[in-house]
Amino acid sequence: MPPSYSISAVDAVDLSKPDGGSVISTGVGFLDHMIDQLNSHAQVGVSAVVASSSSPAPTTDKNRYSDPPEGQAEIMSLVGSGLGSKIGALIKAKGVTPDASSRFCCPLDEALVECVLSAPAGGGVLSAFELAPYGVYPAGKGRSRIGRMSTGPLDAFFGSVAEGSGLDVSLRKVRGDNGHHVVESAFKAFSRALRNLLDGTTTDSCEGEAFESTWGATSESKEQGLAMNRCAKLERSTKETSISVDLKLDGGKDGVRVDTGLPALDDIFTTLANEAQMSLGVECRGDTWVDDHHTAEDVSIALGQCLDKALGTKAGLNRMWCAVGVVGDAEVEVTMDLSNRPCLTSDLSLSTNANEEEYVEGDLTVEMLVHSLESLVENSRMTVHIVERKEGKKVKETAMAAAMAFGRALKMCSAVDPRRAGKTASSKGTLSV
Repeated sequence: MPPSYSISAVDAVDLSKPDGGSVISTGVGFLDHMIDQLNSHAQVGVSAVVASSSSPAPTTDKNRYSDPPEGQAEIMSLVGSGLGSKIGALIKAKGVTPDASSRFCCPLDEALVECVLSAPAGGGVLSAFELAPYGVYPAGKGRSRIGRMSTGPLDAFFGSVAEGSGLDVSLRKVRGDNGHHVVESAFKAFSRALRNLLDGTTTDSCEGEAFESTWGATSESKEQGLAMNRCAKLERSTKETSISVDLKLDGGKDGVRVDTGLPALDDIFTTLANEAQMSLGVECRGDTWVDDHHTAEDVSIALGQCLDKALGTKAGLNRMWCAVGVVGDAEVEVTMDLSNRPCLTSDLSLSTNANEEEYVEGDLTVEMLVHSLESLVENSRMTVHIVERKEGKKVKETAMAAAMAFGRALKMCSAVDPRRAGKTASSKGTLSV
């Protein structure tokens, strides 16, 4: 029989740390790491310490209760319930109304998980939990343990959080082959959705008093972002292209001028820049008499490099967001993380488009649209997931919807979060370099 457990020092404090510090010691090391995502991404200081009633062990042993594995279900339920009740108290103190809801999609490399939170009057429930299998190794089964943490009781953890907090919690894996990435994405998505719920905002809408107060044109976020004077210039010449890029994250006050020699590419980057509310000047003279490859690739590389330079260390930034673009029949969602971990994952139906189009428009080929997105993401060192909700009648509609969503996500990811006081939104304290 596994031992029974008790929990102490449970707390959750908004935008601060508990009085005794953020001590997370459940006896399961990987679970500690996941709970710590609340500190980094919900900006809620949490603490929880688990002890065994039969054989207390020193808290310095991070995995003291990982065996027997069947005991972890009790630990996860206990910790989930304790943290849930504290989160529920925060929600009540913030005056979150029963009709409030929040949605957040969180990426980690190839993995993407969606979390939807709402505050129903009837009490909390885990309404959806669709994360398994945890990876593809072994095929059809996924991982049973990550580190020393069992994946089986994760539904018990989130179910207890839901019940304790009074929230309706939905967690759904959109994609993901790596079990660690899937689980971490789930905890981050929950944390980000919780932050938005406490703020009265959601990624589904960029309107309303709460959004304007937190992120709007007259907010402290906007003021601090403009004061940083984030900008970058680049000029490069080869035998194939001659390019100049001038980029400013200034709210778009200097406008957008893009002339690459490929009108469809001009449209895509103009839309992206306008939605991101940045000033952008791009000029390229390339060997388009050869084909579109050198121009499309080199412009995308240069634009990505300028974005990376202008964004700097990303410290103090919001870092993650998801946004939707609609053009014609096309509806596309982009989830972005200024992670310094370049990764593009997309399900755009470009190679299987209904009209079997080879060109986006004019001389820009569909394959170079794909490569342009890859080059932009790689050189700006961000993680981007593109999800096609509805296919456009033509590839150009889909491309423009993706550009619109990309720009909107970039605007929010690059926004300064004054509450972070210049610190990086990461449990590591820094981003990968």
